[in-house]
Amino acid sequence: MKNTMMRLAAVVLAACATAAQAAVYEIDAVHSELGFKIRHMMLGKSAGKFKTFSGTVEYDGKDAKKWATKAVIDVNSIDTANEKRDGHLKSPDFFDAAKYPTIEFASTKVTGWKEGKGKLHGKFTMHGVTKDIALELELNGETEQGVGFTARGKIDRRDYGIVYNKVLDKGGVALGTDVEIPLEIEALKPQPKK
Repeated sequence: MKNTMMRLAAVVLAACATAAQAAVYEIDAVHSELGFKIRHMMLGKSAGKFKTFSGTVEYDGKDAKKWATKAVIDVNSIDTANEKRDGHLKSPDFFDAAKYPTIEFASTKVTGWKEGKGKLHGKFTMHGVTKDIALELELNGETEQGVGFTARGKIDRRDYGIVYNKVLDKGGVALGTDVEIPLEIEALKPQPKK
């Protein structure tokens, strides 16, 4: 009985040690970029980004199953290099920032991880609607200080109740429905509080 208890304790301690290997890093907003692109006037793509966001990345270089990430984006920090357009995007026609001031993402799993690439799955909440999405994920680098990733994804804005559009005089619509999401994430060890 004593040997059985000792073996059980050893297994529990080993499991705790393994679980503790995932390091928690904070997303560095200065060296990260959360962008978006959408088709405009049936011609090209307009791009923008969010300048204010925060989040964490739990990362274990040996086991992608232990990874987790959370991010919160301030909708009012939207920047398309055009103040009038930014104001319209914050209005009830689009994000309705007064009612839905944040966009949030919480990962649920990583799949297909091989040679520094895989898929990051998670819950994406925008405009009061939460949907499952998957992002193509690529590891850019890792050091003792942090980790960096590139991620790419696509959503249909109509799935989140953002349906505003304008019919063009000569046919077609002003805006596409698919929104590309290009992300560059750098996450670093938390700095000691002063």
